[in-house]
Amino acid sequence: MNKGNDSSVTEFLLLGFSILGNKPTLLFLGFSLTYTTILVFNVIIMSVILLDQTLHSPMYFLLFALSVSETCTTFVAIPKLLVTLLTGNQSISFAGCTVQMFCYFALAANNCFLLVAMAYDRYVAICCPLQYQVLMNKRVCTKLVGASCATGCLISLSIDTLIFRLPFCGPNGIKHFFCDLSPVLRLACTNIHLTNTAVIILSAIVLLGTVILIFVSYIYILSAILRIHSSLGRQKAFSTCASHLTVVITHFGCASFVYLRPKSASSLDQDTLISVTYVFLTPLLNPVIYTLRNKEVKLAIKKLLRTSFCSQKL
Repeated sequence: MNKGNDSSVTEFLLLGFSILGNKPTLLFLGFSLTYTTILVFNVIIMSVILLDQTLHSPMYFLLFALSVSETCTTFVAIPKLLVTLLTGNQSISFAGCTVQMFCYFALAANNCFLLVAMAYDRYVAICCPLQYQVLMNKRVCTKLVGASCATGCLISLSIDTLIFRLPFCGPNGIKHFFCDLSPVLRLACTNIHLTNTAVIILSAIVLLGTVILIFVSYIYILSAILRIHSSLGRQKAFSTCASHLTVVITHFGCASFVYLRPKSASSLDQDTLISVTYVFLTPLLNPVIYTLRNKEVKLAIKKLLRTSFCSQKL
């Protein structure tokens, strides 16, 4: 008996793997390859930003923070997924589920706030270029990253407390591959209407609040770009925002579809499949998009590879 929340459940079973298919070995190989690619790409981005002095600017500092945060997000969900596919052990302890949910949503919220900070950086760079060095100095960037992390942890702690203070008497099968909000809430042996409403409100504050802030930033950015007389200048200004916009659309599109739409029993299977896309795709898109679309990053990578090759020859 768990006296902390009057619960008889001491562990949960992650049953989302049956939804993903009945070929665990094939899924394990596919997910392992994708996860390795995510880690390699993000490590490359982080290494290049750290080692190349030309990338020591606010935009790349925030990109570095986003890569770190998204890589940590994958650590929370994917290794357990791979272990379960490999061993068939679907169990996760009550405490482990609590910690996993807290870490996942703290990092996910942090990613949202970092994307807002990156939109603000582009707003200042395009709309207030003469004040950029003052408004986006190292101290300001550090505060933005710290505030994003602290706010994400606070919101995630609130959600965790709301959910795991409920009694869980059984069954203990979570129809997901990690401890996600709705599948866990459905297992509570009490009325969850108020808790579910509070969780939706907190999720909406994060998702819709950050989307609105990004949208407002881009209204000002678009207005400033349209006032640029040179077509080359407009193209250059927009190209600095294109990568960020692509990541924003993918990130918030998947997250909003999973966490803000009305829930039904049949929607849980769809949520699991979308969550696989969300967990694997967004951390992969970030480095790929910023690598393929950013000349400075591509040049820095070439320089790093050339330096490594020359040092090996010596």
